[in-house]
Parts: sequence; C-alpha cells; structure tokens
Amino acid sequence: MPVVRRITVDDLWDALRLGWEDFSAMPTHAIFLVVIYPIVGLLIGRAVFGADILPLLFPLMAGFALLGPFAALGLYELSRRREQGLDVSLPKILEARHSPSIGAILMLGIGLGVVFFVWIAVANAIYIANFGYTPAASMPDFLHRVLTTRAGWTLILVGNGVGFLFALMVLTVSVVSFPLLLDRDVGLAPAILTSIRAVLANPGVMALWGLIVAISLAMGSIPLFFGLAVVMPVLGHATWHLYRKVVV
Repeated sequence: MPVVRRITVDDLWDALRLGWEDFSAMPTHAIFLVVIYPIVGLLIGRAVFGADILPLLFPLMAGFALLGPFAALGLYELSRRREQGLDVSLPKILEARHSPSIGAILMLGIGLGVVFFVWIAVANAIYIANFGYTPAASMPDFLHRVLTTRAGWTLILVGNGVGFLFALMVLTVSVVSFPLLLDRDVGLAPAILTSIRAVLANPGVMALWGLIVAISLAMGSIPLFFGLAVVMPVLGHATWHLYRKVVV
C-alpha cells in the first residue's frame, strides 16, 4: 500500500500554485481538453428548458464535480509529463490510455458515472416530494417556488444536504485515486483505500480542498459555463500536485 503523508494548508496552496503554473505553461492543451465542458453545459441548459425538466438544471451543474476527477485524467498526464521534463505536445494527452492501470481507471470512472445518475434521480425525487409532478411554467415561476415558499426552502436544505453527502463520498474515494492509478501499476481497491486513508489523515485540509473545488466550479459555471475552461484545468493540474504531496 502506498504511504500517505500528513499535509498542511500551505501544501494545498502550493498545489494550487503549481496547478496554475502548469495551466499557464500549457493553456492551449488544457483548454482544448476541457472545452467540452462549456459546450455540454450549454446543451444541458437548452435541453432542460426545452424538456420541462428545469428543476434538474442545478443538479446537472453540480454533477460536474462528481465527474471531474475522471474527466481530468488527461490533465494529470500533462502535469506528470511536465514534472518529468517529457514532451507535453497535444497528442501526449492521450498517453493516459497506456497506463498499466487503465482497466481500474475505467472501472472507477464508470462508478462515478453511476453515482452521477443516482444523484440526478435522487435530486428529482426530492423536487417531486416537495412540489409534485406539475412542471414550472417558466424560470421566474420556478425561482418563485424555490425561493419564496416553505417547500422551496425545504428543497434547498434537503437537496444541498444530500448533494453534500454525494460530493463527500466522491471526494473521499477519488481525491488521489485517479492520479495514483495513472502514476503506478496498482489495483482499484488499493487506489481507493489510499484515497480514503489520505482523507482520514488530513480531514481539515481535504475539507478545505473540497470547498475550494465546489466554489471554483460554481463560479466557473455562472458565466454560461465558460469559466470552466479555466477552472477545470487549473483544478485538474492542482489535483496532480496534491497527490504528489499526499502520497509518498
């Protein structure tokens, strides 16, 4: 089993600094890798408005945080190659597929996908429990329901509470597991256990990391998701450096 270190808040800031440096050194590659996020975000928004599933817009946006650790796999590879002084040209993003642990990576990625769809189903059930099956007539009507009624406040409290539990679970099992699988020939179970041990050894720092990720993704989503083209690569690169600091 990999050895886990105790880290400090200073290590966290340093990981973010290194993540920004990686992004600054390879902006074209990183933006190219995550440009799908703004596109998918806009398509999701259009589908939501057109399909009368407006209540799922926020859960779908929040779901980016659940899929992010897997989606950033190419960013980990770029940071790994830059750290070792290797070629970081655009085609090298795909080198992650040659990892000896690619099978475990795909299994864990599928697992996150399942968690994402379960979260959407639970969020929809919470909305129906509070407002029934009658769809909102418009965005103003939806906001009026959520922000000015007792059922709306219940929806906010319960929905965010349940969403926090989903995010905590994903953070615990994936904060270092994907970079570890990319970096070493380890199995799925050791990678997940190492991630859990990393969180248990550094609960305060990891809680702060989760808060930074949540706030950053929320801010990146506000301007029609385009901010994610910067937020996602910086967080992805920083995750690699956080893994380096936590796992010996």
